[in-house]
Amino acid sequence: MNLTLVDAVSALPRGDARGLRFVSSHGDEHYYPYEALEREARKRAQKLVALGLNKGDRIALVILDPEAFILSFLGASFAGLVPVPIFPRGSLNFRTRERYAETVSHIVRSAGARMLLTSNSTRETIEDVLAADTGLERIVTVEALLDGEPPACDLPTLHPDDLCFLQYTSGSTSLPKGVMVTHRNLIANATAFLGPRGIDLHEQDVYVSWLPLHHDMGLISVLGALICDLPSVLLSTEAFVRRPGLWMEAITKYRGTISFAPNFAYALAARRTRDQDLEGLDLSRLRVAGCGAEPINAQALRQFSARFEPAGFRAEALLPCYGMAEATLAITFHDHGQPIVTDVVYAAPLGLGRAIPAAHDTGLRTIELVGCGHCFPGHELRIVDESGRALPERCVGEIVTRGPSITVGYYGLADASADAYRDGWLQTGDLGYVAGDQLYICGRSKDLIVIHGSNLYPQDIEWAVAELPSVQSRGVIAFSVMRDGDETLVVCAEGKPAEATALRRAIAQKVAECAGLQVGHVAIVQAGSLPRTSSGKVQRRRTKAQFEAGELEEHS
Repeated sequence: MNLTLVDAVSALPRGDARGLRFVSSHGDEHYYPYEALEREARKRAQKLVALGLNKGDRIALVILDPEAFILSFLGASFAGLVPVPIFPRGSLNFRTRERYAETVSHIVRSAGARMLLTSNSTRETIEDVLAADTGLERIVTVEALLDGEPPACDLPTLHPDDLCFLQYTSGSTSLPKGVMVTHRNLIANATAFLGPRGIDLHEQDVYVSWLPLHHDMGLISVLGALICDLPSVLLSTEAFVRRPGLWMEAITKYRGTISFAPNFAYALAARRTRDQDLEGLDLSRLRVAGCGAEPINAQALRQFSARFEPAGFRAEALLPCYGMAEATLAITFHDHGQPIVTDVVYAAPLGLGRAIPAAHDTGLRTIELVGCGHCFPGHELRIVDESGRALPERCVGEIVTRGPSITVGYYGLADASADAYRDGWLQTGDLGYVAGDQLYICGRSKDLIVIHGSNLYPQDIEWAVAELPSVQSRGVIAFSVMRDGDETLVVCAEGKPAEATALRRAIAQKVAECAGLQVGHVAIVQAGSLPRTSSGKVQRRRTKAQFEAGELEEHS
C-alpha cells in the first residue's frame, strides 16, 4: 500500500462516532473524534515548522501523558519530522538522575535530534540532558508549543519510504539502538496484525490499552488502530500500575473487544483480583486478549482465564504473539478465537537443540512452551542453524524473518545493521522451533546458561523462583559465571533483608526441584534494585556484569 501514517489519519471517517478517548490518571476523559484529532495534529505540525524544524529532522519526545504524547507524535508526523519516543523517568526504575540523563543523552545524541519536546511536569527530570554534548539545540514544552495560534504554512509531502519514527530498542543486551521504521513498514505491519490473518478487525471493535507509548507494543498498537479505524481508549500506565483492576474495569465500561499486554500483566491482574472485585465486571465482549513483548508463561494465562471466567472472559480470547521492534512490531500471531496451543517437551533434549514431545509420567523434567502462531501473508519465517541453513521441525535454532514489516536497519549504525539484516532476512537473535503451524520461543541466544554441556533457558528458572511468596516485584534474574574453570549458576532475587537467609534456602531448593541444578550463589537484593530496561524487562547481562564487578548490594 502506497500510504503514509498521515494519509491514513486524513482518510479516517468524519463525524463524532469514532475516535480516540484518553482517560487520565485522575479519571478525566478527553474524546477526540478523528476529525478533531487530525485538526489538532495539523496545528501542532504548523507550530513545529514555525520553530524552524524541517522535513526529516529528528525530534525527541519525553512525554508521560498519553494524550499529549499521541497528539505531539502525530503533529511531528504531519510536519514531516521523525519522532524519537523516549521513556520519561517517572515511568521507570532509574536509581539516579544521572543514570537517566546518561541514557536519554545517548538516545538524543545517536538520533541526532535537534529538539526535545516534553511537558512542564517532566521538564525538570531531563534538564541534565542539556549539560551533555548531544547536539540538542533546545528543550520545548508541550504547553509552550500550544501557546497562541499557529502561523499558516504548507506542510511537506510524505512518501511511504520516508522515515516515520525511530524506535529505540529496550537495551536488554546493549545500549539502545534506533530502529528505523518507515511509513511503509508501519502500514504493512498494522494492516497485517489487524487484518483477516491477524485480529480480523470488526466494525464494532474497541481497543483498550494502558501500555506505555514509548515502547513499541504500546505505540504501534495505537498507530495501527488509527491506520485501520479501530476506536480506542487509552488509559494512564501509572494508573494501571497503581491499581491493575482498572484494566478490566475499563474493558467493561467502554465495551472493549481488544486489548494487549505482556505476560506479567496477566499474572498481576489474576493475582490482585479478589472475588468481590469481579462484581460488576463484564468481559464477555473481549474477543482478543493479546499477550507478547516478553516470554509467555502458560500457567499465568491459565490462571488469568480461571480468575476472570466468572466475569464472562473466554479462554479462546487469549492470543499469544511474537514480535520485536526490528520487525516494526508483530511477527507471528496465534489464530484468534482458538484455544491457546502449548507444547510439553523434555528439558534435557531441548537444551541440546531438539524439542521432543514428553510422554506422561516418565519422571523426566519437562518444559511447557506456548505456541505463538504463524507469520502473516507476505511475510516469511525460518529456523536456521549457525551457518544459516534451514532446520526441520522441532529443531531449535535462530528465528529469522523477512517481509514488508521488516525495518531498514539501525540509525547511524551500519555495522550493527549489516549484522542483523542479511540478504533481506532479519536475524532476531531469538531461539525457537516450529511444530505444526506454531512457532515456539525458547529464549535469547546470548542469554543461554550452559552448565555441564546442557543449555538452560534462564526464564524457566526465573519463573519458578518468582512463584516463591517472598520474592518481590517479579525481581528474579538467572545467569552463569565461571568459577574455578566451571560454569556456575547464579540467581539474583529481590526480597526483604529480614527474609534473606530463608529466601536463599528456598531458592536453592526451588531450582533443584525445577531444573535439577545446584545454585552456586543466591544474591538477595533490595526490591526494585535489579536493572531493568525501559519496558520493564530484566537486564541479565548488566546484572551479571554488576555481580562480577562486586557492585550488587546484597542483603546479608
